[in-house]
Amino acid sequence: MSLRLQARKLACERDDRWLFHDLDLELHAGEIVRVEGPNGSGKTTLLKILSGQLADYRGELFWKGAPMRRVRRDFLANLLYLGHAPGVKAALTPLENLAWYQALAGGAGDEDDRLAALAAVGLAGFEDLPTGQLSAGQQRRVALARLELMPRPLWVLDEPFTAIDRDGVAALEARLEAHTRRGGCVLVTTHHVLRASAGLRSVCLGEGGGGVER
Repeated sequence: MSLRLQARKLACERDDRWLFHDLDLELHAGEIVRVEGPNGSGKTTLLKILSGQLADYRGELFWKGAPMRRVRRDFLANLLYLGHAPGVKAALTPLENLAWYQALAGGAGDEDDRLAALAAVGLAGFEDLPTGQLSAGQQRRVALARLELMPRPLWVLDEPFTAIDRDGVAALEARLEAHTRRGGCVLVTTHHVLRASAGLRSVCLGEGGGGVER
C-alpha cells in the first residue's frame, strides 16, 4: 500500500491543555483510519489540522512522502472533507447545493451527475425542495452525495453517520469500503462501530494527550 498522508510528532494545545502530543499517524491507500476518543479529546481538531484547515499545531505533515508546505495544492486537489455539520445551505435545493460545491471545486459539473448522486443516497424525488425543509438525516444525505459526485482519493469525514437511519448507515459503510477497494483512503471520526474491514485501523486520543494506534 502506498503512503498517502503522514503526521509526525503532531501536537496541539488549547487553553493550556494538550489535546494531543507526539502523535504519529500514517494513512495508506486502501485504508480506513478511525479516530477515537471521548468528547473534548481533540478528534475534530485533529481532522481539521490533517485537512489543512488549522495551522496552530506543532509537528510535521506529509503528503505522498513530501512536506505538506511544498505540495499543499496537490493535497487539496485530492481531498474531500465533510465536517460535523452537514454544510448545506437551507435556502438552496439539494441540486443547487451540489452545483455550488462543484463550482467551489472549480467546475460546472453536469446536472445528470448530480441527480445520480442524490439518487444514490436515497434522495430521488427531493432534488428540488429547499434543503431547509428536509429532515436532519436527509440534509446529511445531501452532504454525503458529494462522495458520489466528487471523486477524490482522500476522504476526511467528521461524524458522517450522524442522523442517518439504518439503511443509510449500511449504504455509507458499503461506500467507504468500495472507496478503499479502489485505492482510496478514509480518515473518519464516528461513535458508530464500523464493520470489520481488512483495511481498518484506529487511533485513540485520550486524556493523557497522546495518541495510541491499534
